[in-house]
Amino acid sequence: MELYERTASELSRMLRNGECSALEIARSQLEQICRKEEQIGAYITVTEELALRQAEAVDAKRAKGEPLGLLAGIPVGVKDNICTKDVLTTCASKMLSNFVPPYNATVVDKLLAEDAVITGKLNMDEFAMGSSCENSYYKKTRNPHDPERVPGGSSGGSAAAVAAMEAVLALGSDTGGSIRLPASYCGVVGLKPTYGSVSRYGLVAFASSLDQIGPFGRTVEDTALLHSVLCGRDRMDATSVERSYGNFHEALQPEAKGLRIGIPKEYFGPGISPEVKEAVHAAAKVLEENGSILKEVSLPSTDHALSVYYIISSAEASSNLARFDGVKYGYRTENYTTLTELYENTRSEGFGDEVKRRILLGTFVLSSGYYDAYYKRAKLMQKQIQQEFEDIFQECDLLLTPTGTDTAFRIGEKLDDPLKMYQNDICTVTVNIAGLPALSLPCGTSREGMPIGMQLIGPKFEEQRLFNTARAYETLT
Repeated sequence: MELYERTASELSRMLRNGECSALEIARSQLEQICRKEEQIGAYITVTEELALRQAEAVDAKRAKGEPLGLLAGIPVGVKDNICTKDVLTTCASKMLSNFVPPYNATVVDKLLAEDAVITGKLNMDEFAMGSSCENSYYKKTRNPHDPERVPGGSSGGSAAAVAAMEAVLALGSDTGGSIRLPASYCGVVGLKPTYGSVSRYGLVAFASSLDQIGPFGRTVEDTALLHSVLCGRDRMDATSVERSYGNFHEALQPEAKGLRIGIPKEYFGPGISPEVKEAVHAAAKVLEENGSILKEVSLPSTDHALSVYYIISSAEASSNLARFDGVKYGYRTENYTTLTELYENTRSEGFGDEVKRRILLGTFVLSSGYYDAYYKRAKLMQKQIQQEFEDIFQECDLLLTPTGTDTAFRIGEKLDDPLKMYQNDICTVTVNIAGLPALSLPCGTSREGMPIGMQLIGPKFEEQRLFNTARAYETLT
C-alpha cells in the first residue's frame, strides 16, 4: 500500500515509529496529486515547494528528538476561502484571482502548530455559494466515483481530494450543508461543527451567522483527529466560544447501546430518493440491532427551512460582499470613468451568476418595504426551528437523517434551474439555522455505484457523541 493511501492515524503511527519520513509521505501525496488532478480538478493551487519544506521541518524535529504535533507529516488540503499567508486565496472567483493574504486564518495556524503539511488550496463554488462545485471561476471539480458527476458543493474540491486520495485530510466550510453534502456525494466523512466551536478568523465570509469551518477525512477516526486541532476560543473571533473541547480522537469510544435516536419524519418525504431512504433506514436498523432505541419524531418547521436559509444567508452575503468594489483589493475593471462605473463594472465582471443572484436577493429582502415581510419573518422562523430542535433533544440523544435528497447528479444537470439546485440542501440547512453539529458518513451505495450518506445531528457541543456513534456504525458495517 502506498503512503498516500494510508489513513492519517496510520501515517502518524508509522512516522513516530520510524517506518517512514514526513518527506516520503509528502512526496507520495504530491505524486498522487500529479496523477489524478487532471481528471478530478480538486485543487486551484498546489503548494508543492511549501509542502516539501514543511515535511523537511517535521523530519528535522523528529531527528532532534523534539515532540511532534498531532498532525505531524500529515498532508492536509485547505479550501480556497480560508486565508493562507503568501499563498493565493481566490474563493474560486475572478474577484480575488490575485489576492495573496498577508496572514493565516486561525485554523491554518493551528494546523501548522501541529506540524501538518499543507498540499494546496482546494476548488469550491465561488464564495461558497452552490451545491455542486460547478460555480468555480477556474474549473469544475469531478466526482472521483464517476467523473461525469458533481462532487457536491460548495466544498467539492475538499471532498473530492480526500476521496481521490489527493489529500489525507481536508478543511472545508459549511454554511448550509457545504461540508456534509460533498461528503455524502463523494463517500467520505465530513463534520459541520457547532457554531462558535471553530474560529472563523481568516474565513472569507459568506453568511457570518451560519458559516463554520470543519474537517473531512476518509474515516471517522481521522475526522475526529483533525477536529481536535481546530476547536477552541479565539480572541480574533468574537463568536468563538470559551469552553473545554478536549481531544475527540483520544476520547473516541464506539458505542451505540442505549442511544435514543430520533428519526424526523419530515426528512423522509416525497423529495427523497427511495434508494436514499432505504439506505438510511437500513443504517438505523443496524444501530437498533446493536442497542440503540429508535423513535420517530417531528420537526414541523422543516418545510420552511429552505426559505429561511436562503433569505438569511443571501441577506448576510449582500452585506459581506459589499467590500469587493475594486477599490481596496481584488479585481478592478479597466472600463470606467466615474466611481459609480468602477463599482458597477467591477462587480458585474468580477462576480459569477450565482453570486450576483444571491446579492440581488439579499439586497431585496433587506430593502425598505420588504425587510419586515421577508428578513424579519425569516429570523422569527429561525428561532422557532431552534426551539423545535431543543425540544426534540429533551427526548433524543441525536437525530438520524439522509444527508442529501439523492446521490450525486450529472454535471450540468441542474445548472439552468437554481430552484432545483437549492432543493439539494433541504436536509442540511436546518443544522446551520440552529447552530448545531452534524456529521455525514457513508451508509451504502446506489444501484449505479454512487455513495449514499447519512447525517447524524446532535445538540450543541456534542461532537464527541456524533463521533462515537458514527465510529460504532463504521465498525459494525
